[in-house]
Amino acid sequence: MTSILLLRHGQIRANVEGRWHGSTDSPLTWRGRRQANRTGRHLAASVSKPTHIYSSPLERCRHTAQQIANQLDINPEIEDNLREYCIGEWEGMRFSDLAENHNFVKRAIEDPDYAPPGGESLAVVAQRMKAAIASIHERHDHEPDARLLVVGHGAAMAVLLGELLHSTPARWTDYQFANCSLTELVLSPAPYVNFFNSTQHL
Repeated sequence: MTSILLLRHGQIRANVEGRWHGSTDSPLTWRGRRQANRTGRHLAASVSKPTHIYSSPLERCRHTAQQIANQLDINPEIEDNLREYCIGEWEGMRFSDLAENHNFVKRAIEDPDYAPPGGESLAVVAQRMKAAIASIHERHDHEPDARLLVVGHGAAMAVLLGELLHSTPARWTDYQFANCSLTELVLSPAPYVNFFNSTQHL
């Protein structure tokens, strides 16, 4: 087994309002629940349906994972290191305010070790996401029929792809995930993305 299916959680209110939610917990909207349900139906009908589901501990991912798991008749497992990029005191701010008042994204790209007040740096997020994916992969490395689904967050997964595909988390802005989009990450012989941000099932 050399690939993992990445799924961003369903819509939350902060997505609609253009706010950074990070480690802040919040439920799915009605549309988010519908997205998760449609994703579950799609995966249940697939010839290569997931056999294991891993989720961030945050509510929006747990609920997305559970709706899918109900249709696959499997139990999702929580992986703490899949949680979203935390920006500390700036969480809940609009993306426009983060750009205009704090120049957040530019500062993070220029210095991956830069962390906002009370938050994480890109480098820290990259290392824990890499550790999470490596741990999940290793648990099933000797199961030839294992098919893994990871339910996570847009920013954290973008940081992961930047690190794995370009050897720098500073490339995270190259990857923008829609809610409940599917991405296949192939891990060996060298990491690459087989398909990215697929939303046809929605």
